[in-house]
Amino acid sequence: MNSETRQLRQTLTFLRTSFEAVQHSIAGRLDDPLPCWLDATLLTMLLRELCRCREQARPLSREACDQLGVASERCELLLKQCPGVLSSTVCHRQLAAILLPLGSAVACLELPAPKRRWPWQRR
Repeated sequence: MNSETRQLRQTLTFLRTSFEAVQHSIAGRLDDPLPCWLDATLLTMLLRELCRCREQARPLSREACDQLGVASERCELLLKQCPGVLSSTVCHRQLAAILLPLGSAVACLELPAPKRRWPWQRR
C-alpha cells in the first residue's frame, strides 16, 4: 500500500469515527419526537472532507470513489434538512445511511491479504 492510499484510509477512518460520534450523540434521544438539532457547521466540514477524499480516491479505487460519492450525496441531503426538520430517529437513520458507504469505502482500501507461500515454493 502506498502512502497516498494509507493517508486516505486514515482520513476515511477519522471521518467514519466522526460520523459515528455524531450519531451516538443523538442516540439517547431516539424516542424523542422533538426535532434533532445537529451542528450544521460540523456536518459541513465533514462533507467537505468527504468530497476531498472522493477526489483523492478517484485514481486509487473506482469502487471507493463511488461509495464516497454516495456518502457525500447522503450527507448533502442531511444538511438540506438540518437543523430542526428531522426527528432524532430519522436523523439517526440518515447518519447510518452515510456510515454504510463510508465503511464500504474504507474496506475497498484495505490491505490485500498476503500471498500464502508453502515451504517448498521458491520465493
